[in-house]
Amino acid sequence: MNKLLLALVLTFTLVSCGSKKRIASSSRANTPVIESSSYREKPAPVASRIADYALDFQGTRYKYGGTTRKGMDCSGLVYVSFLSENIQLPRVSRYMANEGKMLHVNQINVGDLLFFQTNKNKDVINHVGLVVEIVPGSVNFIHSTTSRGVIVSSLNERYWNDAFVVAKRVL
Repeated sequence: MNKLLLALVLTFTLVSCGSKKRIASSSRANTPVIESSSYREKPAPVASRIADYALDFQGTRYKYGGTTRKGMDCSGLVYVSFLSENIQLPRVSRYMANEGKMLHVNQINVGDLLFFQTNKNKDVINHVGLVVEIVPGSVNFIHSTTSRGVIVSSLNERYWNDAFVVAKRVL
């Protein structure tokens, strides 16, 4: 019974909010959202504040169910970042994906949410990231991975591009 419970906990931890793959991250270091000529529209001030708040968590370790600087998971990072502006979202990534307006990739802007399916054996969204920067040819998002904690990645990275399901705007 103990072995079965341990196996279930281990499996759940590995498939939630990340991957064991090494993922290259952006070289951004706790810097505010940068203005870019790549934006179709200037990000809304509230979106920039939410992204800046999330960027302060870079380097925080991964903790399943976590929502603090001691540790957090992907949906916890998004949840507390939006809550910093008194915007309530569901706590779990698959339920967050039911919120907001669906976007085409060329409509994505700072503050939008990117949803992923990192476990190809299950047809369910299990990862979320918050867009923090749009630069020519790249959508950069902050998220929490099981292997590296809170990092900034690019949607252009093959792993994330392959796992990408949908972008949503909740603001």
